Amino acid sequence: MDCPPALAAPLRSPRFALPYFLFPILFLAGCAAPGEPTERKPPTPEPVKDLAASQAGNAVTLKFALPGQSVEKRQIEQPLSVQVYRVFRPTAGGAALGAVPSNPMLLVTIPPAMLDHYMVQGRVQFVDTLRAEDFAPSGGCEAEYFVRTFVSPKKLSPNSNAASITIYPAADPITDLKAEKTRTGVTLSWTPPAKTVIGPAPGVALYRVYRKESEAAETSEASGNALGTIDTDTTTTKSPFVRVAEIPSPPFTDTQTQLGKRYMYTVRSVIQYPSGQLESADSNFASITPKDIFPPAAPENLVVVYVPAVAGSPAYLELSWAINPATDIAGYNVYRSEEASRAGVRLNSELLLTPSFRDMNVLPGHSYSYTVTAVDRSGNEGLASSPVSGSVPAENQ
Repeated sequence: MDCPPALAAPLRSPRFALPYFLFPILFLAGCAAPGEPTERKPPTPEPVKDLAASQAGNAVTLKFALPGQSVEKRQIEQPLSVQVYRVFRPTAGGAALGAVPSNPMLLVTIPPAMLDHYMVQGRVQFVDTLRAEDFAPSGGCEAEYFVRTFVSPKKLSPNSNAASITIYPAADPITDLKAEKTRTGVTLSWTPPAKTVIGPAPGVALYRVYRKESEAAETSEASGNALGTIDTDTTTTKSPFVRVAEIPSPPFTDTQTQLGKRYMYTVRSVIQYPSGQLESADSNFASITPKDIFPPAAPENLVVVYVPAVAGSPAYLELSWAINPATDIAGYNVYRSEEASRAGVRLNSELLLTPSFRDMNVLPGHSYSYTVTAVDRSGNEGLASSPVSGSVPAENQ
């Protein structure tokens, strides 16, 4: 190689003449600045090896871990971008690792700045929402996915393993889920779905009921509905949805609830396809705070007995009745009237804790009609017992 002209000219002073064998060294020294960093080429990431696909409703969820090394087995320090591809195949049979599917469609390119929005428990999670035209008119269709990652678009990783899944149309989500408090628990009701995105729905094999305890503020009271309301949960709650039942048809009564706690429900219908069961998307969310709005039964076996005056104690009427079998009874009220056809006046100022009462304010020669009610711990007062009369003899009797 020829040296630059300045290096080829003779030096003016013989004192500084150098041997000719040192000229190549000087040439190389003049061609690179000392201390200047050498540019590093962007790495080519290893292929993703754990891509998995699953369908729920009319959507396929992909999950995979990002590669941490390059194909040269060096640690990747730069942030990665992700490309997701999909191809439809008429028959089953996934491609091997690194194989290029025919006519793949690029679904999305996720830049590093957006990747955090797709991370769930340390893995990338991408949801491919399917359209009506993505499903085969008759039977299922195989969807095959693969992903690539890169630091530089010119250094794409090899294809990931292919994740194949046979997709079918799910039943339309239930839209009219309702929840109400009944004597035995919380009862859910809804209308069975009749369609999918491509036509009539096959018969629903079963329904799955999911529930979670919400930590949000109660909203049913604000709406004026003591039984609870149907609404969409827009708050963040710590507890996840848990499956509580699998039933063949509506309605469903959840007996494992507690008064005063707020619950939220969703229901998914399940269609049985040749490749397995397919859940629909979530129904509307129905939330409710169960409250005891059901009064206890009327007391039975009311008895009124006249007790005459003894040793200076005035005469009185003794009332007794059977204990109410309900487990949440707080006490009883006693009502008295001098006419059986008229509503009585309550005699006790506080709830009676035992099924008995002495009416000390009776007059000789008078008859009285009594009724008794039971009150539960929620403040619900039940119906009155059958009226029973008692009389106090006149003084001359």
